Amino acid sequence: MVDLKSERCQFWLPKKNRLCANAPLPNSSFCGNHTQRSNHQWIQCPLDPSHSVLQHNLENHLTRCPSLKQAQSLSLQPYYQKGINAGGGIDEDHTATASHMKRRAIYNKTVPEFCDLIRKIKSIHASLSDNTRIQDSFKIPQACAVWSTRRQIDRKLPFQEKHVLQQASILGNLEEFGLLPKSGVEDAVIDARTLDRSDVDVPAVVEFGAGRGYLTQLLADCYGIKKVLLVERKSYKLKADRSLRQIENLLLERLRIDIEDLNLNAVESLQGVPYLAIGKHLCGPATDMTLKCCILEQSAQNHADQLKASCFLRGLAIATCCHHLCQWKHYINKNYILNLGLTKEDFHAMTWLTSWAVDADHGSDIFVVDSSPNLSLNEKEEIGAELSQSGVGDVVRNMSAVERAVVGFMCKDIIDAGRLMWLKELGLHSQVVKYVPPGISPENHLLIARQGNGLYDDSVAVK
Repeated sequence: MVDLKSERCQFWLPKKNRLCANAPLPNSSFCGNHTQRSNHQWIQCPLDPSHSVLQHNLENHLTRCPSLKQAQSLSLQPYYQKGINAGGGIDEDHTATASHMKRRAIYNKTVPEFCDLIRKIKSIHASLSDNTRIQDSFKIPQACAVWSTRRQIDRKLPFQEKHVLQQASILGNLEEFGLLPKSGVEDAVIDARTLDRSDVDVPAVVEFGAGRGYLTQLLADCYGIKKVLLVERKSYKLKADRSLRQIENLLLERLRIDIEDLNLNAVESLQGVPYLAIGKHLCGPATDMTLKCCILEQSAQNHADQLKASCFLRGLAIATCCHHLCQWKHYINKNYILNLGLTKEDFHAMTWLTSWAVDADHGSDIFVVDSSPNLSLNEKEEIGAELSQSGVGDVVRNMSAVERAVVGFMCKDIIDAGRLMWLKELGLHSQVVKYVPPGISPENHLLIARQGNGLYDDSVAVK
């Protein structure tokens, strides 16, 4: 009898409670991914940090890296402008050191300094005005029933209820805000591919951090949009693109580019076109870079550029998330933070504390909080050593899980309040809402804004 285990890589996957399913390399018990690396120095590939290479092989690797062709092609595009949306200041928050720096911002504090920061966060949160307070707004529009009907016909489309509820509520809030047409019940039971929407002026849609594009898929099926631009820096399988291209009269374009480097005004297909900007879970600084990409600040320097913009924003709906990844360099409203009496180091500390809000079991009332998000084993061991020597560690351990979660949510609220105020200062009608209950997703903030009156409901009034 053949021993199936011997035909598998012998690397044990603790989270899946099984061996790796890949075939081992010849004369090895492990696959290529899990073969023990040599003692030589490994460094990140400068073209694509998602993989690493031996330092002495770097020169040869750069001539054949799969990312090379993509990088060369991208650099020739008119809409590519390195770092255009990166934000100001020196890049001190590089990904490789950001986590370490933020951790130090907490655990290098004395106990009185740490307690003072917590008191300050609570005081600032309590003083948030009605214009920045976050209200519940879980909206499932009638138009989205058409997608469930399609699911009964096309089983090839992926369907996870929690994601569909999030996507539908984003569209419901856009509809409520006057940025999408309100559909009657009669529209909700008809496949959008057969609808004649020629009488409805739906703007183009730009989805940032589009991933596989299923937020746009839902929007196209339910509201009959005619032009779509998907922005995503990674390559994905099982994209919605094939299904979207089957929709009659829908123009689809996908740009593989980092939002940080995208000059939206130079995209040829958007010339002279009004658009809606959407994004479901734009992690950390991606939210700030998206805002900068869509909206030129009204300053003396670039007011002329604003007037000459070849495409213009009608409105946006961005689901913010992963606040622990936010970086001072990219944050869109540094003045807001400074005017609150907080420093750059306090901002780093707040972003670290936001992890307390989401590292938990949100299906129950008891939070189990891990204050070390997305860290390697060595980093967690380092934190343990710091905690054992830090008085702050004792304070953290003496806080209940619920107390830590509350502080984490407060920090998330303050960070998003700064983004909201930035939009308001530029004259946009805007608000932040909780677009789904925390039981569906604890990352449930939706930043929504529009220029002037709503496109489809002039009665919408938001201060």
